[in-house]
Amino acid sequence: MTKLHFMLRFVGFVLLLLSLSACKQEKALQQIDLFKIDWKEIQMQAKGSTVHFMMWQGSPAINSYMNDFLIPKVKELYDIELKLVGGQGPEIVQLVMSEKQAGSNSGQVDMSWINGETFFQLRQINGLWGPFVESLPNSQLIDFDNPHISIDFQQPINYMECPWSITQFAMVHDLEKTPNPPANLSELENWIGENPGQFTISNDFSGMTLLKSFFAEISGDKDGLNGAFDEQKYNRLSGQLWEWINRNKKNFWKEGETFPKEQTKMDQLYANGELSLCYGFGEGSIDDKIRQGLFPNTTKVYPWKNGTIRNSNYLGIHYNASNKAGAMVVINYMISPEAQLRKIDPSGMDANTVLDIDKLSDDWKVKFENREKRKYGATIEELAAYAIQEPDPQYMIRLYEDFRKEVIEK
Repeated sequence: MTKLHFMLRFVGFVLLLLSLSACKQEKALQQIDLFKIDWKEIQMQAKGSTVHFMMWQGSPAINSYMNDFLIPKVKELYDIELKLVGGQGPEIVQLVMSEKQAGSNSGQVDMSWINGETFFQLRQINGLWGPFVESLPNSQLIDFDNPHISIDFQQPINYMECPWSITQFAMVHDLEKTPNPPANLSELENWIGENPGQFTISNDFSGMTLLKSFFAEISGDKDGLNGAFDEQKYNRLSGQLWEWINRNKKNFWKEGETFPKEQTKMDQLYANGELSLCYGFGEGSIDDKIRQGLFPNTTKVYPWKNGTIRNSNYLGIHYNASNKAGAMVVINYMISPEAQLRKIDPSGMDANTVLDIDKLSDDWKVKFENREKRKYGATIEELAAYAIQEPDPQYMIRLYEDFRKEVIEK
């Protein structure tokens, strides 16, 4: 045997040993019961690892928070490489279902940004790992007494997903162009008749959330959608809703022949003057857009008279996450006072904290109280009287299906 052959065989043997060692370490890590070891040991297990996080990446402000702040921070503090994977609700559920069908015990993704409908669907297929939230040291700072945080689309979260932000849906208008915006269905019908082409409904999460506000108004009660999904109620209310939309859609943008597929398109249409009314979560999410020059500085936020949806969004760990310890450490930092304070900056992500300020240390209380406030948008406290709790997730699922069948395809 030549020296070269020997060296090649030796290198191959070493690589095989390293590969087997890595496999054994990964398997050992998966077998550790993370609920039976202390937090320091969980941090040690996570050190030097990679966490894959699937999330919606359609917002420049959110992407900046993740790439410019969170990713460097978890690397600096915990030596964790946080890698973002694009995807939201349907993609998350589809990935988990595919891996379950394939019998995969080591998933491509460790954690996801989720709420309501996705949480419901993942629970249906046992796609989440937990309950893990109580194991996070910073979870003791979360305001779990707030039902908009502890209940997700009428479902108790039971510590299977970790609250990250809380938000309320709001209407958006230009004070100069529309000084007296419509705030109920009757007023909206009159307004779009007088201002054809300047309103529409997006065929996405935000648009379906607007329809839930309409649904609640038709029910005659701000809390008319509370409780388990009611088929008879849905059929009665949806029949009236589809009749109202189809009666008026000739005065929608593009005469109701097409509907924007995402919130960013709605923002563009409002920015270029094609729409005079818009809407969104984050109490309308207007401060950053005004600062960027996308929205005019006369843009204001207002509540729908009967109320708008208030909900939280969450972080979940996949049932087959390869790095559950790493995901726990990342999530624990994401709900830390430092990360939550950075997240509510109105010039950045501008997302409300889920922390109970009274539970914070005096130093952090002062920092939260003295933080920069929104200049243009409403605060979540100002809209509190109009807050509607998210209905059962099946309302959202059915609205998506029937909006397509009863409106788009007609």
